[in-house]
Amino acid sequence: MKKLFAVIAMTGAMIFGTASVCFAQDEATEESTEQVVDEAPAAAPVQAAPAPVQAAPAQEAAPAAQEEQAFHKVIKQKFIEGGAFFMFIVCIALILGLALSIERIIYLSLSSVDSKKLLESVEGALDNGDVEGAKTICRNTRGPIASIFYQGLCRIDKGADVVEKSVVSYGGVQMGLLEKNVTWISLCVALAPSLGFLGTIIGMIEAFDRIQAAGDISATVVAGGIKVALLTTLVGLIVAMVLQVFMNFILTRIEALTSEMEDASISLIDAVVAYEEKFKGFNSSSASSSVAISNESSIENA
Repeated sequence: MKKLFAVIAMTGAMIFGTASVCFAQDEATEESTEQVVDEAPAAAPVQAAPAPVQAAPAQEAAPAAQEEQAFHKVIKQKFIEGGAFFMFIVCIALILGLALSIERIIYLSLSSVDSKKLLESVEGALDNGDVEGAKTICRNTRGPIASIFYQGLCRIDKGADVVEKSVVSYGGVQMGLLEKNVTWISLCVALAPSLGFLGTIIGMIEAFDRIQAAGDISATVVAGGIKVALLTTLVGLIVAMVLQVFMNFILTRIEALTSEMEDASISLIDAVVAYEEKFKGFNSSSASSSVAISNESSIENA
C-alpha cells in the first residue's frame, strides 16, 4: 500500500505541476505581450525608419504566441464550463486509474524473468542431486515462476504427485497477485464515462429548467446546459479510452506471464520425475540388493 500511495502522490504531483507550469506560461506570455506593447510606442520615435522592416517578424511571431496562449486558455475555460464538480470527479478517476496502472506495469515488469535460464539452472542442480542448491537458485530469483519452483522443491522428498499439487496450488496464489488491482482499473474505466453521462443528464435538466423559467426556446437559453452536457461526456470518454489502453496492456502481460508459468511448471515436474528415477530409484535398488544378500546369508547359516 505504501508503494501505491507513493505512485498516486507522484502522479497527482505531475498532473498538477503540469497545470501550474501551463498557468505560469500563460502569465509570462501575457506579461511579455504587455511589455512589448508598452515599449513599442517609446521605441518608435527613435527608430522611425527601420520600423517597417522589423514589423514583419513581429507580426509573424504574434499569431504563434496567440495560438499557444489560446490553447491553454481554451482547456482551462472548457474545464470550468463543464462543471467543476463532475470534471473534478472524472479527473480523480483518471489519476487513480493511472496510478494503479503504473503500479501494475511496474510489478509485472519486475515479475518477468528468463524462465529458460532459471529452468536450466534448476535442472542442472537436480541432475547433480543438489536439491538445496536448486532451492537457493529459486530463492535468489525474483518473480512468480521462481516462487512456484521453490514451493515445489520444498516438497520434493514427498514425491512428484505432492510436488505437482503444490505447484498447481501456489500457481493460483501467484495468479491472484498478478491480477491484483485490475478490477479497480476496470472500475475507473467504467466509472469515467458513466460520470460523463450523468453530467450530460444534469446539463440537459438545467437547459429545460432555463427554458421553463424563460418561457421561451432560444439558443442563448439552451446553450449553457447543452455545453455542460457535451463537455462532461467528452472528458469522460477520453479518460475511459486512455485507461482502457493501459488495462489491455496489463491484461496482455498477465496472459503472457500465465502461459510462461504453466510451461515452466510442466518442465519442473518433468525434472522432479527424472530426479526421482535417477536417485531414489538407485537407492531403492541398492536397498533391495542388500536385503537379498542378507537373506542369502541367513539361509546359508541355517
